[in-house]
Amino acid sequence: MATKTIARPRTPAASEENAQDPADLLENTLAQLEALLWVCHGEDIDWCSGEGPRQLDNLLWLAAELARKARELFQVSEKARCGALETGG
Repeated sequence: MATKTIARPRTPAASEENAQDPADLLENTLAQLEALLWVCHGEDIDWCSGEGPRQLDNLLWLAAELARKARELFQVSEKARCGALETGG
């Protein structure tokens, strides 16, 4: 049986959501959601064989994307906070 092909961004520049096809973004999000649900189920998961390694990879991918997005939001909020301080607001 063939494995699923996940359309992942390969470089930071390619990860800009505006540059990706909506179908690729949906496929990525569904793969990450499936991995998250796997972890939530938590019963009899073999992370070393079968679907386990792929799901673990997708879960780590989700965590990395969330960390990147959080970092970007923090930088935007800091710029806004510094701008407000400079203008006296």
